[in-house]
Amino acid sequence: MLSEPEIRRLLTVSRPSRYIGHEVNIVRNPPEEIEVCVALAFPDVYEVGMSHLGLKILYDILNRLPWLAAERVFSPWPDMERRLRQEATPLATLESRRPLHTCDVVGFSVQHELCFTNILNMLDLAGIPFRAAERKAPAPLVIAGGPACFNPEPIAAFFDLIVIGDGETVTPAICDAIRDWKRSGSESKEELLRRLSAFEGVYVPAHFEPHYGPEGNLEAIEPLQAGKAFVQKAIVPDIEAIPYPEEQPVPFTELVHDRLAIEIARGCTRGCRFCQAGMIYRPVRERQPATISRIAEKALSLTGYDDLSLLSLSTGDYSCIEPLLIHLMDQREKDRISVSLPSLRIDSLSPLFMEQIKRVRKTGFTLAIEAGNERLRRIINKGLTDEDILRTAHLVYRADWNLIKLYCMIGLPFETDSDLEDTVKLAREIAAIGGKQSRRNRLNLSVSTFVPKAHTPFMWCAQIPLDEGRRRLHFIQESLRRGPVKVKWNQPEMSWLEGVFSRGDRRLTRSIEAAWRKGARYDAWAEHFNPAIWREAFAETGIDPNLYTERERGLDEILPWDHIRSGVSKAYLKQEWRRAAEALPTPDCRLGCLECGVCDHDVVDPVFAKPWSPPPVPSAHASPARTAPARYLITYSKTGSAALLGHMEFSRAFQRAFRRAHIPLRFSQGFHPLPKVTFTTALPLGTESFDETMVIETDGWLSIDQVTTELNQRLPDGITIKGIRKLDKASPIPRVKSSRYRISFEELELRRSRLDDFSARRHFEVVKKTKKGEHVLDIRPLITTLEFSNLNQLELVILHPEGPQIRPVEVIQSVFGLTDSESAHLHIQKIEQVLM
Repeated sequence: MLSEPEIRRLLTVSRPSRYIGHEVNIVRNPPEEIEVCVALAFPDVYEVGMSHLGLKILYDILNRLPWLAAERVFSPWPDMERRLRQEATPLATLESRRPLHTCDVVGFSVQHELCFTNILNMLDLAGIPFRAAERKAPAPLVIAGGPACFNPEPIAAFFDLIVIGDGETVTPAICDAIRDWKRSGSESKEELLRRLSAFEGVYVPAHFEPHYGPEGNLEAIEPLQAGKAFVQKAIVPDIEAIPYPEEQPVPFTELVHDRLAIEIARGCTRGCRFCQAGMIYRPVRERQPATISRIAEKALSLTGYDDLSLLSLSTGDYSCIEPLLIHLMDQREKDRISVSLPSLRIDSLSPLFMEQIKRVRKTGFTLAIEAGNERLRRIINKGLTDEDILRTAHLVYRADWNLIKLYCMIGLPFETDSDLEDTVKLAREIAAIGGKQSRRNRLNLSVSTFVPKAHTPFMWCAQIPLDEGRRRLHFIQESLRRGPVKVKWNQPEMSWLEGVFSRGDRRLTRSIEAAWRKGARYDAWAEHFNPAIWREAFAETGIDPNLYTERERGLDEILPWDHIRSGVSKAYLKQEWRRAAEALPTPDCRLGCLECGVCDHDVVDPVFAKPWSPPPVPSAHASPARTAPARYLITYSKTGSAALLGHMEFSRAFQRAFRRAHIPLRFSQGFHPLPKVTFTTALPLGTESFDETMVIETDGWLSIDQVTTELNQRLPDGITIKGIRKLDKASPIPRVKSSRYRISFEELELRRSRLDDFSARRHFEVVKKTKKGEHVLDIRPLITTLEFSNLNQLELVILHPEGPQIRPVEVIQSVFGLTDSESAHLHIQKIEQVLM
């Protein structure tokens, strides 16, 4: 549990729940057994990092080793960064508050190029030197992995080693070698790195040296270790062999993707020429449907999520998708758990998918058309016709979805202005289909600038100049400004910077450091991204960024990532580049091997799910059984770190606990059913309470003693059920009449004269700020008691009539004239409440 001073400090930053670290299902291996400590570092904010399945997989796999502790750390938001620097507090892990510089390994998950300055910021906050060559014992080994590592050269100097490809087997092997190295005590760090470099997928940047010609062109990448001329990606031949994290940490903060995700397949067979993931994750490896069903059953029970997401690069291509989807919906409909398919290709959609998905609640519908006409889609090998797209839009709107999100790119190879006109025309046609069915139907068009990526057929082509990207985007915006289509877009400047690094080399390292020193942070966040900083950094370090973006590469040119092998041969990529120039399609490799080079047809080959007949589910397709409803009043306390949860976070934590405890809550009707849970008050952030209540409605009667025990075992630290009693069916839901608070203020001096002045008044007006604006509230009639109970403590009793409410902190601020920063030192506890 967090200490009281730690809780007070966290109340001074936004979303303190990001930093609690006491989530349900976290792992803490016994400290006395730990020989290797790994910090799993995600260079973005908590709610982004905890949405990432790869982090959860590694967390689970590593913590299965009894001698290892794998703990999480995320990039602190700017307000928390300022606090850490002011207090000279080193960045630490969530689980044990272990400073990163004391770990054996700090492993970064590098998902995209715009997180590079966050990596440096986390290293700096941890007190760890940026460059591997500058780190001496006992500094931790700093490693990286993730899709952006398939061209790691701009950040290579920051890492001792980089994992290329699947990390599930090679990462434990690296940790085991570090364990042996620590035990021996005789090998140098250089000797350890030489040993690790023999592992498949391990890239030691110090073992390769780039050479540049007199005009700045890359002439060679020299291997410095005998027998290791290149790095072949690590690959898990069958993802069935990898355990799934069923008992994964359940966040308090609402995540970007706040659901249970199950990877049903890795890799893709489609061969879209712009898609790096489709190339680097080859070959396709599907999980068996019976395994998916078992994982879903257990993981939902252990986490309490109400949304199950089937994750894949192309979910509709999964061999058994229709029987699997029907089976999961038959299983989960009674529990009001929805199933979403986030990566559906338009040509894989069917009415069956839509009918199944909306059985519980409607999830979002995104149609990735990528380009505005069939010619461009043939160039990128996205085999979609306009007819396919329009037919799918008709199906979606007819199935009562009111919003379609359309995604496309500008700046694709061989694009012309007429292609942009076709994009506008197609968007209008889709909007017209929706408009014919309902005035409520909407269409959002999201536009981004195409960025060529390493290890794809387009890695040789030029990226459109920044000004040209702005012009093309402006054309689409203006063309659709007055119509029914809402246009959204990514800043072209962000795509420009991404393009610099996606095909950059080691000369960019100094520019990244310079940009960080100038304040670059969270470059993937529009509100924080500052392109001027980057222009200054490039100028200061003598870099022309446009040479990385706007220059077309020769097919025989040495590329910065040529020593990194994704498995797909360069000869195959060249062939695909030539086919793109002729707008020739390449078939799906499910129809026959295309000899791209990734499969050896011995150990590595596509793995497809076997034909499957799902077992019968009781009462399949029937409405959930409805028994006589019952209502219960639950009394509980919320103390310690639980006080750092906002009301919505607290409500979500409780609802997931109800699911984990298998309590049969009743739900509202409609497209988005909600559990029938009513909190009698919304406790303010930072306020502890020993007497809170809620009312729940259930299907049938509960065993009160059993439910109390079950809930207390599954609720997060700081939340305790104190009592449950059944309510009479005719009784109204209780309301809170008054609340009594104890307010402690060890570090403040509150003047008694201000309290005397308040007590003498008949009226005391304060300006209360709400989301709807400011309004004046007379709080004097609401306060029945406000008095000093001792030198550093107040007792406060507040009435709760209908209408605007006043929070205890607002009362103390107004009466004693405290600032927000002073109020952060108040320790507010709700002692009891009176119901009516």
